[in-house]
Amino acid sequence: MKKIITTLTALTALSASCFVSASEWSYSGKTAPEHWHGTCQTGVNQSPIDITGAIESTLSPILFNYAQAGKNIVNNGHTVQVNFDGKQSIEVEGKTFNLLQLHFHAPSENLIAGHSFPLEMHLVHSDKNGNLAVVGVMFKEGKANHELAKIWSKMPKSGEVDLGTQIDLANLLPNEQAYYWFNGSLTTPPCTEGVTWFVMKKPITISTEQLTQFRTLYKGNNRPVQSINARPVLK
Repeated sequence: MKKIITTLTALTALSASCFVSASEWSYSGKTAPEHWHGTCQTGVNQSPIDITGAIESTLSPILFNYAQAGKNIVNNGHTVQVNFDGKQSIEVEGKTFNLLQLHFHAPSENLIAGHSFPLEMHLVHSDKNGNLAVVGVMFKEGKANHELAKIWSKMPKSGEVDLGTQIDLANLLPNEQAYYWFNGSLTTPPCTEGVTWFVMKKPITISTEQLTQFRTLYKGNNRPVQSINARPVLK
């Protein structure tokens, strides 16, 4: 029962639910990241990180079992989030994780060799035991992203709306899918650890206009990078 409660708490926190209400934390002022409580302050494997000194390794490819999907879009007071029905999944080293939701941070939360990107997408997955895995995708300014436009055209200023047109998730991934691997945490309260991170090495594009559209809702919804400490980062 304790395992189930812990898992539900972690998953619910990803949606900024009543377990950690929107008023209890933010990205500025008296409820900014430096004032977040519990594991956010005491954890030793916290996310995000500046990905440096990655160790060369033979990482298994991520098998993306993605198709057209998407239920609704929620502006939850901290980010814009698209929810899924759990039928999309990734498979890594024989382990399957089902896609729960994706959401965005501007600027990026993770850095790559000290470099910050204007936007980062997190695709949040869970296995049958409630273990979480997040795929991070970076965006750089360039051509308009037509798949992203399906989300942006429905992006609510608050609350929840139906997605309408489903998203072809494969078009929100870079063509070259090499990645960095590390153990980390949720990047929002309660900052639960034990999350497996896969951060794509290559970014995809977003137009200046699309970036501006997101920044009218959220500019600065990123947690500062945390200490890597003794954990390995593989590439």
